[in-house]
Amino acid sequence: MTVRQAALADLDLLAPLFDAYRQFYRQPSDLEGARTFLQTRLEHNELVIFLALQEQKAIGFTQLYPSFSSAAMARIFVLNDLFVTPHARRRGAASALLDAAAEYGRRAGAIRLVLSTEVTNTAAQALYERTGWVRDTVFCVYNLGL
Repeated sequence: MTVRQAALADLDLLAPLFDAYRQFYRQPSDLEGARTFLQTRLEHNELVIFLALQEQKAIGFTQLYPSFSSAAMARIFVLNDLFVTPHARRRGAASALLDAAAEYGRRAGAIRLVLSTEVTNTAAQALYERTGWVRDTVFCVYNLGL
């Protein structure tokens, strides 16, 4: 298995993974919408994607969105998405993707990565904790639908 930063030329590999990720979170399949969303983000340098490949087949990805910490006056990245295809799980792809994201953040001078996951996604929570992520017990997260 290899992990590398994805580029615009990887859209055909990324779009089906992104569509599957969205379906995991109970969204309807929209392969063309997934492709357009990723293409736009990549063309405008609005995200960084890492792609996991096994025998030249895409098996997973993670996406980082750049942001900043006002209090620390420093760069951070939001790890918004992590997905590995069901047949490739429990083989190290997710950990390798998290490692690649962390290394990228370090090289970019970020002070931290942040993420959130569903309260019921205990498998993901266990992975994050195994790989050094620490659950936030200080801040509450709120959302405002617009």
